[in-house]
Amino acid sequence: MDLELKRTEQPKPTPWVRSILLGAGTGLAVGTALAGIMSSASAYFARLVVTPVHEAAENLEILAVIEDSEGLQVILPVSADTVVEGTYGLHFDRGTSVARIGEITSLEPKHGTVTRRVLGVSGGDLRQARSGSIGSVLHRNPAEAGFDYDDVSLHLPVGEAPAWYVPHSNPEGPLAEKRVWAVMVHGRTGTRVEALKALPVAQQLGIDSLLVSYRNDGEAPSGPDGLYGLGVTEWEDVEVAVQYALDHGAEDVLLFGWSMGAAVALQTADRSPLTPRIRGMVLTGPVIDWVDVLSHQFRSRRVPEPVGRLSQWLLSNEAGRRATGLASPVDLKALNWIARADQLHTRSLILHSIDDEVVPYQPSRELAERNSLVTFVPFHRAGHIKERNYDPERWDSRVAQWVTELFAQPLPGTPD
Repeated sequence: MDLELKRTEQPKPTPWVRSILLGAGTGLAVGTALAGIMSSASAYFARLVVTPVHEAAENLEILAVIEDSEGLQVILPVSADTVVEGTYGLHFDRGTSVARIGEITSLEPKHGTVTRRVLGVSGGDLRQARSGSIGSVLHRNPAEAGFDYDDVSLHLPVGEAPAWYVPHSNPEGPLAEKRVWAVMVHGRTGTRVEALKALPVAQQLGIDSLLVSYRNDGEAPSGPDGLYGLGVTEWEDVEVAVQYALDHGAEDVLLFGWSMGAAVALQTADRSPLTPRIRGMVLTGPVIDWVDVLSHQFRSRRVPEPVGRLSQWLLSNEAGRRATGLASPVDLKALNWIARADQLHTRSLILHSIDDEVVPYQPSRELAERNSLVTFVPFHRAGHIKERNYDPERWDSRVAQWVTELFAQPLPGTPD
């Protein structure tokens, strides 16, 4: 009763006070709602970055498959991927089959179609396929690419993981007597088939190859959280592969890496005690700075800048683990090789297309400008990690030349 009385005795707010209170309440409610939306969006994008994807979306319509005296041709819609010269894989049947497509035989922008020659098909019947996806992978295993190989197992910290060992068969190769192995590391969302494209130059050089899987890639076991570490966890798996090569006769190791696989290779060369045995790295379309890549990806998806910045904060801070699901934060500073240029002590060859729409090439060029141990070779027109698909002769020749010259140089600390 007394309380009710006291309430009635309080003076009533004037109209302008009521307006201020209403506006403040509304602003607070809207601000709180926006903050919640931004936090949820940031958490979503942060999780998206580290969540493995094991199947490419086959959303490219296969309009028709025709046959002539030279074999099959496939008609596809015009897109940024389908009209670039070179040889590519047209994957279908949920990734279990692949058609190698090459020469553009007809381009009809008016009708929105492009026709390409089919060089071969592995797996299913392309004539029955209705959709697929374009990628850089041309074969499903080394045998289909024309190479003998053995299935081997690597004892990773997370469990047993499959790898392909491909011995060279070129005793005349410039490195055939030097017992060099190439450990090849695929990129994000890929598998070891991605490295098949480097086998021709490995054979030319006379070096053995080990095509590896690593945690969370769909072939190796999952890590504790089942999420990508963007290089800060996967390097331990590549270190095991380097040790395997050394245990089986390698005197020196080269790391080959594509996209995120290059980021993994860089971390291996930086953190592993086996680094002195890693003679050099060949990096194609590499992630040199994850912050740059993530910022580019967020901009291309029209993610508001504050949301993108918060996503990166969630990935790299202990307080963000609940939102991302990561077992430990991703150290984005350790993955920034522009800021750490003077800390890279392994000779590296970077091959990167200036038209890469996924991983911008500028950090690759800048790293080479800042560190004399890095050689940068630009490509044009090629899409992400498709430099060799677009111009295999140039990719092979530049790699072969660089590797040959690398082994002609004395090791650091040895007299000339």
